[in-house]
Amino acid sequence: MHIHEKMIKPVMETKYLTVENAARYRSIIRLFYLNYEKLKYWMYQEEVYEELTEDEYFREYTPEQCQQDLAALVSWGNLLTIQDTRKVASIEEFKNKKFRYQLSEAAVEIERMVVRLENLSIEGSSLEPSLLERIRSSIGRIQEMEGLDAEKIYGWWSDLNSDFVRLNQNYQDYMRELNSVKAEELMKTREFLVFKDRLIEYLRSFVKSLQVNVSAIEQSLKEVEPGTVERILKVVTDYELSIPRIDGEPDEKLIRDKMYGRWDSIQEWFRGREGKESEALKVFDTTNEIIRKITRYAARISEQSNTGANRREEYHKLANMFGRCRDINEAHRLAACVFGIEKPLHLKGNFARETESINSGVFEEKPYVMTIQPRVRTYKERIARSGIEDKTREKEAMRQETIRRIEKEKRILESYIQDGRLEFSTLPEISAGVRDTFLLWLSKALENKYYRAKTEDGLVYRIEQPDVRETCVLACEDGTFQMPAYTLIFESDGRQGTWDTKNQKRGSR
Repeated sequence: MHIHEKMIKPVMETKYLTVENAARYRSIIRLFYLNYEKLKYWMYQEEVYEELTEDEYFREYTPEQCQQDLAALVSWGNLLTIQDTRKVASIEEFKNKKFRYQLSEAAVEIERMVVRLENLSIEGSSLEPSLLERIRSSIGRIQEMEGLDAEKIYGWWSDLNSDFVRLNQNYQDYMRELNSVKAEELMKTREFLVFKDRLIEYLRSFVKSLQVNVSAIEQSLKEVEPGTVERILKVVTDYELSIPRIDGEPDEKLIRDKMYGRWDSIQEWFRGREGKESEALKVFDTTNEIIRKITRYAARISEQSNTGANRREEYHKLANMFGRCRDINEAHRLAACVFGIEKPLHLKGNFARETESINSGVFEEKPYVMTIQPRVRTYKERIARSGIEDKTREKEAMRQETIRRIEKEKRILESYIQDGRLEFSTLPEISAGVRDTFLLWLSKALENKYYRAKTEDGLVYRIEQPDVRETCVLACEDGTFQMPAYTLIFESDGRQGTWDTKNQKRGSR
């Protein structure tokens, strides 16, 4: 037996079967595999998380754990990623990369082996427009299938699915080859120019066929009568269940879900769903982007090969022009035209132009005056000196206005105090300013250990019953709120003295 390098190299793709948290990794791979069987190859992180959390086992599963698990599977080679940047609207969205995930070839084969142990090939890559034509023909015959026997319907369904699977697999494998590192390196070499035209023509013929057939398939799907597909899929499911199998009876629910899932994938591939663009449109854009990339690489190679000869001719012509100059000043002017001014003066500013016409010259517009300040640290702008303005009258008027405002507020507040008592439960609807003042008085008294305080103008008050259990609703202009039914008791002679909260004695001002 010959021991080669591939034999002794560890198979990283099988790591997810035995490592810690293998239950989570295996569940994710199985989810991708089941969707792979339904011809849904690409999934977003949000779709994976939503599918997993429907099971009781993943009730405490978080989006962060899902992202970490997907990243681990990508690093082991089980999943392939592609960044969806087609509709990025900002740099921030581009930085926050949004990936679509797909099972790798190795993961598909490994999961097939795991499925066989628990209780199902990728062909050569190519683009076959004939597959699109066959799919178009098959979908166009949907109406004809009704009324035929189950065997013919099942054969039609098998051909349609087989062509659809081959179309997806062949296209994905072929695009993967064109986007590989090896293909990128080959496109940078001159040998690539030999078959560049043939490759572009091959891709363009596929794009042309894609445009024509996808439009026809879309139209055929729209013309399908409601209920026709459901009846055909029921016949196919019943026929599948009627096939005798040695390894046991198949699960009817799994087969039905598989059939309907494949039909949904076909519709989603050609028509899209729920406002999302179809996979056919993504295929169209990706193929066109490959063609543009090939053209760019080919143009770059051609430029590199022609750059030397073109520059030599230009330099020779310039040297002859400088040789015909009469003096050094004329040579300086020629150099300024060819190479630009040696030391240009750049002025930056928010210049407001009177016209946006490209035919308007600099000398036709009004001059812009700019003040240039010295670039020294000791420079200070001159301060315009002026005399002190007498504002005694304005100050006195402002003082009198303030006094009148305070007196007015004081009268309003005292109007709610009846017989030296302020009962919150009996207050009528009050303004927001009055409410804030009353609550301020209440909070000051509650913060004092003797439940006493005084107002801004020296009126002493106390809380009658600090531990009141009753509540009341205080109505205000901007709403209502519930609070304890406190009562504030105001002392009649509070204005003649101050309350000493430390010694509990009244002293004179």
